Amino acid sequence: MTRRTGAARHRRAATAGVDALVLGGAAALAVLPVLPVFGAAAALPALAAGAALGAGLAALGARRGWAGSATLAAVVVAYLVVGPAVAAPTLAAARVLPTAESTTALLRAVVTVWKEVLTLDPELGASGSLLAAPLLLALAGAGAAVAVAARTPGPAGAWAALVPLAVLGVAVLLGTKVAVLPVAAGVVVALLLLPWAAWRRGTLAPRRVVALGVVVVAVVGGGAAGPSALGDQPRFVLRDVLVPPFDPDEHPSPLSAFRAFVKQYRETELLTVRGLPEGARVRLATMDAYDGVVWKVAGSRESAGSGSFRRVGETIATSVAGERARVELEVHELPGVWLPTVGYAERFDFTGPRARDLTRDLRYNDRTGTAVLVGGVPAGTTWTVEAVVPVRPDDADLAGAAAGSTRLPPVHGVPDAVPLYAGEIAASATTPAQIAARLADGLAERGYFSHGVLPGEEPSLSGHGADRITTLLTGDLMVGDGEQYAAAMALMAREMGLPARVVMGFVPEAPAGPDDAVTLTGADVEAWVEVELAGHGWVPFDPTPDESRTPRSDDRDQRAAEDPQVRQPPPPLPEPVEPPDEDTEQPSTRDEPADGAAGDDWGRVLVVAAAVGVPLALLLGPVLLVLAAKRRRRRRRRTAPDPVARVVGGWDELLDEARDLRAPAPPTATRRETAVHLARAFAPRGHPPAPGASVGASVGATVAGLAASADAVVFGAGTPPEEHVARYWHDVEAARAALRAAVPRRRRLRARVSTASLRHRRRASRG
Repeated sequence: MTRRTGAARHRRAATAGVDALVLGGAAALAVLPVLPVFGAAAALPALAAGAALGAGLAALGARRGWAGSATLAAVVVAYLVVGPAVAAPTLAAARVLPTAESTTALLRAVVTVWKEVLTLDPELGASGSLLAAPLLLALAGAGAAVAVAARTPGPAGAWAALVPLAVLGVAVLLGTKVAVLPVAAGVVVALLLLPWAAWRRGTLAPRRVVALGVVVVAVVGGGAAGPSALGDQPRFVLRDVLVPPFDPDEHPSPLSAFRAFVKQYRETELLTVRGLPEGARVRLATMDAYDGVVWKVAGSRESAGSGSFRRVGETIATSVAGERARVELEVHELPGVWLPTVGYAERFDFTGPRARDLTRDLRYNDRTGTAVLVGGVPAGTTWTVEAVVPVRPDDADLAGAAAGSTRLPPVHGVPDAVPLYAGEIAASATTPAQIAARLADGLAERGYFSHGVLPGEEPSLSGHGADRITTLLTGDLMVGDGEQYAAAMALMAREMGLPARVVMGFVPEAPAGPDDAVTLTGADVEAWVEVELAGHGWVPFDPTPDESRTPRSDDRDQRAAEDPQVRQPPPPLPEPVEPPDEDTEQPSTRDEPADGAAGDDWGRVLVVAAAVGVPLALLLGPVLLVLAAKRRRRRRRRTAPDPVARVVGGWDELLDEARDLRAPAPPTATRRETAVHLARAFAPRGHPPAPGASVGASVGATVAGLAASADAVVFGAGTPPEEHVARYWHDVEAARAALRAAVPRRRRLRARVSTASLRHRRRASRG
């Protein structure tokens, strides 16, 4: 009895060890989809520690007989002790030891970290207590799964496999649109949990492992071929549906404040920049939506554009190529919420007593390289930005570039003079780069510069609404500043089919060395246009005339003598007119349908067929092979040259049917004994015939007759006639039908694809 008790205890310990190993590993794998959010190097220690602690403490608590509350308390203590080293190293003493600040942050993170993870842009790194998210997911997932398995007796413990699957679902929602990692994690988790669950339930069999492999191959094939077949279908993640706390629609257009900078802050020191690369500009805001009144930053509810501002983590991922720079900026006085940046930022580091508050208020848009502080930019704000500054390509490099493919918000209220003037100055251009250059050069060469607010300047109205743009393009004299020229060029480029946007920022008057400090004032404010060209990104163009190009007295008379039909707004049409199919007057960059579209459709059809057909072939192929082998065996038996062999083959067909139905005859039994065995095995459920009793009419009579007839043919003299053989096979088919009718439907279906009879015949032939 002592030995039996020790063996049982050993089996329980082994089972608990397997449970902890499999479920802890599955929980760790289930958290993998959040790695792109934090970065693998930062998140893996937290993930591994959480899975190990959760599984280990749950297994220990079950083995020691701890109450659930005691196990939970142990998990909380472990979280607070280990958490500072793996989840909040920047708050821990020596990056390892707990402190009051790290303990408070970890306790707060249990509730708040989920919101922070979803509202910050990846990669988040190891700043603050953000890594508490993967630590908590792995810790809770592994602990709950092992606790359920260890404390639930018998096969019911297999339900613990659902816990890692739930953790996987949460991790996918918290993750990014990187689709490979969730698919890979899900496949590996399934490969771990399905055999383990079958083992816990006592139903693990080799054929199920093979079937699992086939299913996994089908899932992987579908996951790999699906995106290619169906096109770019972004995966749903929670961070894409959360409305950011900063909405540009609640703030006025930055470009509408252009004249205010010139008039009120012309001599005011606004900003000091150190380390500005040669030729680089300081970006304040990027605007890509026009409503007939102002160019503005697209609102956060727009389906495309610049309105999505998000909190950022320790680092910011960017795919822009260019020169890396580390630029220091200090604000002396700057109205509004727009934070000056350079290039496309990879990291922001605020300094000073308000550094943490400013980091919390920072929002960034990686599409436009624009940043804001939701509470405004206070005087004295100092920060360092590590950025990639694109280098403007030469005109020769841009010659063959196509228009970019970024989808921007549509423009509304475009005045009629815009497309007419664009067609005039860019009519001979043939490429997107040439169109953009002609538009910029045409405005800079034909127009005159004036802010209209300084003594002695030519009158120039502020604003860039439809009326002001019409006056600029059709008035007696084209006069304006960066606000009007940039707004007009961006509209003309959009009418030509080019993705274009307006940028407002600061351009230093004179270049400075990399170590020199540049102080910017309101006089340095400027607006320019960025046009996206394939392979080169957003390329800047300057349509504003030089400040020295001011109108003279004879310029107005010369302008009035120019072609009036172009300079005046076109008269309204009496009725709507359909536009021509081909526009030979104005160049266009809109793509025409390619001749190979039909070929692309066929290619997509082939990909879909492969994605569906290959998994189906893998799933149905073995079944079809088994059915074909049985059909071939039956046909060979029924068409054997010797009539006696055909009769014996019919009897063997009946025995194989019984074997596939899981009621094989004894190997040494005679045909009559086999008939009695089959009658008992396939008797009506719940009423098996007693030993020595008569055989049931449904199965027994038919099988007994077949046994007697086969014995008579085998041991009798002569050869049976063809009619007798045909009738025998008819009775065999009737007997097979009776055997199948005596068992449940599920058993009948499994018998059709069972390989038991095929394996038996192969072993018999070898013997």
